[in-house]
Amino acid sequence: MKIAFSIFILIAVASLPAFAQQSAAQDPLLDHLTGNWILQGTIAGRETTHDIEAEWLLGHEYVRLHETSREKKAQGQAAYEAIIFIEWDASSSEYRCLWLDSTGGGGLSAQAIAHGKRSGDEIAFLFKDKDSSIHTTFAYSKTTDTWQWFIDNEAGGKVSEFARVKLTRK
Repeated sequence: MKIAFSIFILIAVASLPAFAQQSAAQDPLLDHLTGNWILQGTIAGRETTHDIEAEWLLGHEYVRLHETSREKKAQGQAAYEAIIFIEWDASSSEYRCLWLDSTGGGGLSAQAIAHGKRSGDEIAFLFKDKDSSIHTTFAYSKTTDTWQWFIDNEAGGKVSEFARVKLTRK
């Protein structure tokens, strides 16, 4: 009897993490972002292709995107690489995005964290700095199961296009 009770306790304790993961906040729009993608389009006036892997992490709390350009530096490394975390905060009805990339550091500064609102199947993020802003919109198309990213820089009240890319599943 003691052995059966011990086995029951072990099974119950082992299953607690599974129950905790199911209770985590989930967002159906972000579910569409998970998977493996090919990003193609124009960034800073140049045609480019990147690979993106996106998955839920930490008990379905964050979507992590790992973006790697196919273009290489002279040393053979990716010319661009980013790790992006996106979360849905139900208490404030907003998304938050942390964008860390290989463009020169400063990723953990305040301007690397954006807040965003959803409108239909789009999430519009605003990254703010003291002198400039970056408007980044993620737009999902249900009919084609694709995403588009629109990134615009704003400085001195003037908005300029930076990136227009499309994500298609691998």
